[in-house]
Formats: sequence, C-alpha cells, structure tokens
Amino acid sequence: MNKEKVFAILADICEDDVVLEEHDIDLFEEGLLDSFGTINLLVEFEDQLGINVPITVFNREEWNTPNNIAEKLAELA
Repeated sequence: MNKEKVFAILADICEDDVVLEEHDIDLFEEGLLDSFGTINLLVEFEDQLGINVPITVFNREEWNTPNNIAEKLAELA
C-alpha cells in the first residue's frame, strides 16, 4: 500500500494539503471531510487503488485520520 498515494487522494478530496503534512489530523473534526466527501473518497480509492471499501465498514471513529485510513486500506488490499 502506497501511503503517499492515499494521502494525495485525501488532499484532493479534502481540497487541503494539510493532510500531506499532518497524518494524524482528524478529518471530520477539522471539517475537511463530510458525508459527501466520504462517498467521493471511497469511489476514488476504488478507481485509483482498486480497493473496494463498502460503506458499511466505514466507521468515522476508525477512518478519521490519514494514517488510520492508510492502515484500513492496507487491511482491505
């Protein structure tokens, strides 16, 4: 799993490069990611990484930081 690619996708969806530097920032608490952004993110993960993330396994408490997202994607890959 290429963490840098995950972070780049996140930066694109969140429209903020802060995720490239702060890998433990809470994306939801900081207002960088919302429900619509989450759907876009899951679509991009499938399109760009070939990893299907069912919305049913997406838990905001577990998928809230760039590092957590990269770890979860590595588990699903």
